Amino acid sequence: MTSFTETSDADTATGWWKAWQELLASMRFAIALLTVICIASVIGTVLKQHEPFPNYVNQFGPFWAEVFNALNLYSVYSAWWFLLILAFLVTSTSLCIARNTPKILTDLKVYKESIREQSLKAFHHKAEGAVADAPEAAAHRLGQLLATGGWKVKLQSREAQGGTGWMVAAKAGAANKLGYIAAHSAIVLVCLGGLLDGDLIVRAQMAFGGKSVYNGGGLIADVPVQHRLSERNPTFRGNLMVAEGTASSTAILNQSDGILLQELPFTVELKKFIVEYYSTGMPKLFASDIVIHDKATGDKQEARVEVNKPASYKGIEIYQSSFDDGGSRVKLQAVPMAAASKPFEVEGVIGGSTELTNGNDKLRLEFTGLRTINVENFAGQGSGATDVRAVDLRQNIESRLGAGHKTATKKELRNIGPSVSYKLRDAAGQAREYNNYMLPVDMGDGQSVFLLGVRENPGESFRYLRLPADENGAMDGFVRLREALQSAPLRQLAVQRYARNAVDPKRPELTQQLADSAARALGLFAGLEQVQGKPVAGLQAVADFMEANVPEAERSRAGEMLIRILNGVLFELDAVAREQAGAKALPQDKIQGFMSQSVLALSDAPLYTAPMALMLKDFTQVQASVFQVARAPGKTVVYLGCALLILGVFAMLYVRERRLWISLAPAGTGSTALMALSSNRKAMDTDREFEQLKDRLLPTPQAPENAA
Repeated sequence: MTSFTETSDADTATGWWKAWQELLASMRFAIALLTVICIASVIGTVLKQHEPFPNYVNQFGPFWAEVFNALNLYSVYSAWWFLLILAFLVTSTSLCIARNTPKILTDLKVYKESIREQSLKAFHHKAEGAVADAPEAAAHRLGQLLATGGWKVKLQSREAQGGTGWMVAAKAGAANKLGYIAAHSAIVLVCLGGLLDGDLIVRAQMAFGGKSVYNGGGLIADVPVQHRLSERNPTFRGNLMVAEGTASSTAILNQSDGILLQELPFTVELKKFIVEYYSTGMPKLFASDIVIHDKATGDKQEARVEVNKPASYKGIEIYQSSFDDGGSRVKLQAVPMAAASKPFEVEGVIGGSTELTNGNDKLRLEFTGLRTINVENFAGQGSGATDVRAVDLRQNIESRLGAGHKTATKKELRNIGPSVSYKLRDAAGQAREYNNYMLPVDMGDGQSVFLLGVRENPGESFRYLRLPADENGAMDGFVRLREALQSAPLRQLAVQRYARNAVDPKRPELTQQLADSAARALGLFAGLEQVQGKPVAGLQAVADFMEANVPEAERSRAGEMLIRILNGVLFELDAVAREQAGAKALPQDKIQGFMSQSVLALSDAPLYTAPMALMLKDFTQVQASVFQVARAPGKTVVYLGCALLILGVFAMLYVRERRLWISLAPAGTGSTALMALSSNRKAMDTDREFEQLKDRLLPTPQAPENAA
């Protein structure tokens, strides 16, 4: 006969539910969740969060930028999967607490006084002895001794051979198991606090409250109400930028695809922003003197906000986050970098823009930044190698030993003055960013230069064109020389003058030959000829010409001669340009530095693609303070969780749970005693404590002295 066992759907469902509970409450599952959270936290720390998406495209490329965006790695702590993992961790730990807490609390009440004597003999820490008292008296005496030592004691009488025996059961270190509950509860509290202070409530308002992300432009006052969160929003964390002399009551909450506006129940007015710098140019202190205006009552409260010293009002913390430009006014002088450009002045406000036109050519000028202090290191950079033949071997070795903060590189920090940054955007929307310094900078070779930086995208570093400053510390000398290089009559005049001055009067037949060579060199340098079928200018044109037309064996000598001719004719061109402009001749002590740097700058100038360089002429700085405003109800919960975590970990690591039993049986007028000790951890302290308890509770009887 064959029998079949039928399993109902209810039993199957119950089995699946129990298995699911076991998984959620298991330690392996919780550890796996904690591992994922740790990895996500590392990613969120290393990778800048809530940056504009084009920045990530520039950093990682289009493919990986899209992959990381799909995984929400640009907003890890508000990603749906991160919040889901936190929720699972809370559930798992809560189930673990719910399952084990009743057992722990029950175990704390139990003394296990009914343990058998045979079981005590199997313990690692055990001892036998005899006491002079009867079992009951001995039990009360030993119990009192243990109680005075901090043990909790329970006595039990039991039947034994020869009469009534007693069991002394004691326990200590119950805080060890309470530490387990405290540590696990701390994890739940910290996660709940993180969920409360995260984007969970904001996302809930977006999902069920009709709120949506705003990704347009314009003024804050013009943003529709569906993109604004109420003053009663229970939790938020946003940024508030306030310029000196102005006030604001609307914070910005950055989202992955736009922003949300958070209305505050008060207005923050910035009276003064204070910033101090280290010698390295890094901010040493920045603080804000503010006035808080209550919207409901009109009350005013003055406060100073510094880094790590926030102000608090109506449960909202105001932190000093950073500082920015608050709309400084700048006046820029356009220096022509192309023949079709003319000098002009333009004024604007940092953060604003204006249109520039030249016939049909249109550019949008965007004023992006003003820095009044730029501290750079001008110390010479050595190779860093140690020459064992040098007399300073000991100094070189000692410079690399000792404290970790020592460095073998000397620093020569110098403030090189204000700089302005801007963008020029064409009709197609493509933009290049420029960063120009207001004052000429001596780079260490005695010739001051103006630094003009350019880059194609924010992910690159600026590449600087160095234009020499003339004897008056201005760019006029270089601009005049560059304009002369583009003028055919002035080039011809400079060539003739150079040939006439360079040729021996006794050999006039060489004048025309030298003039032809000088004209060819100057034409190549000015970019008037194509070399190997492509337009090129500067020293690169001369090098390409030599490579294409001069045998390799003769290039070195021919190149030196051609460069010497080029330097000479450029010097004459500068002299001609000065005469045409009515300027004084270049001083003798300035000729070499100015002309050497001019040759390099003229050679690199075609790489500076803008038609003009906008130099900072004047400015009026307006500082702005960036605050982080936060209403964080989960902060107290997190603090409580941290306190419980400290107490719990301390209790589990440093408190040992111990249990002690002493079985007393009658033996004549006294008693025999069997003592055993158990501990939840094997340690030398347990061995030491057992020996002390044995000596105290079961002292070895002293042998009687022999009679004399």
